[in-house]
Amino acid sequence: MLFKIGDLVTRNSYNNDIVFKIVDIKDNVAILNGFSIRLSADSDISDLSLYDSDKDEILKEDSNFLERMNDIVSLDRDEYFYLPGKILHIDADQDYLDRCMKFYKDMNILSYGVVIKENMISSKIKDYLEDINPDVLVITGHDVYYDKNDVNYNDLKNYKNSKYFVNAIKEARKYQSDQEKLIIIAGACQSDYEELIKAGSNFASSPKRINIHALDPAIIASSVSLSARGKPIKLIDILSKTKYGKDGLGGIITNGTMYVGYPR
Repeated sequence: MLFKIGDLVTRNSYNNDIVFKIVDIKDNVAILNGFSIRLSADSDISDLSLYDSDKDEILKEDSNFLERMNDIVSLDRDEYFYLPGKILHIDADQDYLDRCMKFYKDMNILSYGVVIKENMISSKIKDYLEDINPDVLVITGHDVYYDKNDVNYNDLKNYKNSKYFVNAIKEARKYQSDQEKLIIIAGACQSDYEELIKAGSNFASSPKRINIHALDPAIIASSVSLSARGKPIKLIDILSKTKYGKDGLGGIITNGTMYVGYPR
């Protein structure tokens, strides 16, 4: 079977468990990005099967995540007005960014999105921070932990992009060191959770080195944006709204970023 860039495929050797999009083909090896999972992979063409189901069926899950946010957006709009925190979302994947930006729009949150490849984020992030001055910063894209047999997760060399996320966080903290004035959510599938937190991220993936959903960083960012300023968020409740909960994302107790005003 002939495959081309843009095809949706699954891997036979992994029981066709994850749907990927082919982003490049080199010498009969396909470079893959997860369609809904922030995972990078490669595969011999011979191991691939074309995903022939309706991709819209996968995208329906995005609506389910919106429903999980109902308790956060149930605001008293008769008496009060609300100014959610402003979000800057930096993503290495245009398709993921588009889905996250739609999520923010559905949540009525002012947000700005930009696509930058993981290895370039640290060199460009300062300009965007100075221009937009966000309350919440998302740094994400794709990642993978290479050596599944090594139980020592502490070597950044074992991760495809975690080191780039760490560098980007450090640059962001040079701009704003206060973790209450700039809330950072960082990482992707299987990222080095501990190093991202130590670098200065408020929330990060992935405590259990598992995959995360494309919308998971946006869910956390939206939850922080829509939580009252000066009040600690309900950490466990917010993490539970993501696809895999505390196994996929973790973080520190952080204050919300939304101003609440009266009268409306």
